[in-house]
Amino acid sequence: MAGSDDELTRFVREALARGEDRDTIEHVLVAAGWPRHRILLALGRFAAVDFPVPVPRPRPWLSAGETFRYLLLFTTLFLAVWGLGDLLFEVIDRLFPEGGGTGAAWAGFAEAVRLPLAQMIVAVPVFLHVSWRLRRALRRDPTRRGSGARKWLTYLALFVAAIVAIGDLVGLVYTLLGGGLTVRFLLKALVVGAIAGGILAYYLWALRRDDADT
Repeated sequence: MAGSDDELTRFVREALARGEDRDTIEHVLVAAGWPRHRILLALGRFAAVDFPVPVPRPRPWLSAGETFRYLLLFTTLFLAVWGLGDLLFEVIDRLFPEGGGTGAAWAGFAEAVRLPLAQMIVAVPVFLHVSWRLRRALRRDPTRRGSGARKWLTYLALFVAAIVAIGDLVGLVYTLLGGGLTVRFLLKALVVGAIAGGILAYYLWALRRDDADT
């Protein structure tokens, strides 16, 4: 794949150097069987400026510091949503206790939610701060949108969220088919689905925005 991309980039560079316009280059490459998204990526590597030779655009680069920040971002995201889920589960357990009685349902609630609250109190500010730092870096250098660390970790977060959402749906259908669906279980399934679905929707939108900007 890397070799073919290099070959495509060389062709685009030579065609631009000979004065061919971008639409013609794209048309020829499409006719030759190249995927359009790879053609546009190759063309996007050269700035559309008036100069005797093709001018390359700056390309995204990978640094240990950037990888650390994205790892920290997604780790704190995981801790925050895990804490939120645990907190909501505890509330649901108290509102709909298994025995049906509500007299002692709230006993020990403060102790039960201490860990999820601690996770959220620590993770949410760190997540917001790191997100702000990364957004500021993207505004200063838009080429960072193509960062390998950003792409890989975003897709990893999408993978985890998708697996959780699928597992949640499987559990819901399984319980429904067994006739054991309760309000308590349904609410917990909705909490998991809403959290996983929110993460999926946001990061899919972010990836589409990055592709459009690229």
